[in-house]
Amino acid sequence: MSKSGSVLEKYLIGVINDSRLDVQLPAILNEFSHVSLSKNSYFCKTGSVCDYFCFIESGILQHSITIEGEEKTTYLALKNTVTSSLKSFKDLVPSRKDIKAISDCSLWVIDLNTFNQLITNNSAFKKFYYNLIENQIYLIDDYRIDLLTLTPEERYKKMLSNEPTLLQQVPLHYLASFLGISTRHMSRIRKNVI
Repeated sequence: MSKSGSVLEKYLIGVINDSRLDVQLPAILNEFSHVSLSKNSYFCKTGSVCDYFCFIESGILQHSITIEGEEKTTYLALKNTVTSSLKSFKDLVPSRKDIKAISDCSLWVIDLNTFNQLITNNSAFKKFYYNLIENQIYLIDDYRIDLLTLTPEERYKKMLSNEPTLLQQVPLHYLASFLGISTRHMSRIRKNVI
């Protein structure tokens, strides 16, 4: 699989947002390895150290925790995004969550040693990571505010507006859990919105 001109390269360019650093992209791309993950396979399991930081070329990875025997979706990592159990990955500590493929996935991964070498030696990757984390903080802040200020129906409508294809890609119970809504309530909301 060629990485030059790839979706990964386009993603890096978009997040870095500084054409002066484009010359450093091949050094980044060369460090990523391709991994296929089958539906229902785990990228990372609770209690294990997460070995990789990844870019999702295709598929969806569900981040979840189990509370009193019930799985709760904390995040859905979609196509053309990056993900990891970051604290586990960076600090080599057991993950507090599972990351599972809810569809077949094509991933580009790097291990911690390579990640750290890129942060230290490649200013484009350092800028990528800084911009990525900054953008994630914005998203987390918006998500938390939405949970406190929007009704379940408003959160559902916002999701439809921001990610219109999600309903075709992600089973309803994962979306309901992610939005903080029971599956039954989610079904009622869908009927009222459609």
